Amino acid sequence: MKIPSKNTKGILTTFFLTSAIPNQPVKNHDELDFEFLGSNDKGYALNTNVFANDFGGREQQFRLWFDPTADFHTYEILWNQKQIVFFVDGRPIRVFKNNEHIGVNYPKNLMHIETSLWNATWAGNVDWSQEPFIANYRGFEIEGCLYDHSNPNKCYSQDYYWNAGTYLQLSPNQQRIYEVLRKKYMSYDYCTKNLKNHPECESNK
Repeated sequence: MKIPSKNTKGILTTFFLTSAIPNQPVKNHDELDFEFLGSNDKGYALNTNVFANDFGGREQQFRLWFDPTADFHTYEILWNQKQIVFFVDGRPIRVFKNNEHIGVNYPKNLMHIETSLWNATWAGNVDWSQEPFIANYRGFEIEGCLYDHSNPNKCYSQDYYWNAGTYLQLSPNQQRIYEVLRKKYMSYDYCTKNLKNHPECESNK
């Protein structure tokens, strides 16, 4: 993605997976979000969120080490039965582990990809004199399982490379990069609020 420049306060540029059905009311659903929150002076914040048969509330935000408006950068999501990893330019910035054993919901439903550029009133008032706001996307690549409603566990098969080996947890080098990036660039973590309501926070460190 290459994010719109100018004064983009109130404008969100997104790339996400969702189980919500288009043009139907959104109830409890699964969703994995990359959301760039526009700004007029402080630069973009990258917001990530995880919905797991609910309404989310698991935001983590980052001030990245580059200007996302200046060039294209790669944003990836790894999702298997053990972990969800958000990558920026191949570097892990967020991990959400499967903690169903301690009562934490984990995304498991059929999802599709959506992108959007829209104005969100909660993110600030938009200066419409700055329009048009243009986001650029290129190089989409999807590797996934064709979901079978009669046999959903088929998607957990180790015939899919992302369900085995090094994809089930971060490598030692990835873990080191992950810890450094979060320490330097994470600006908000939902785990600092209402910790007792989010038992996964201890496990996701």
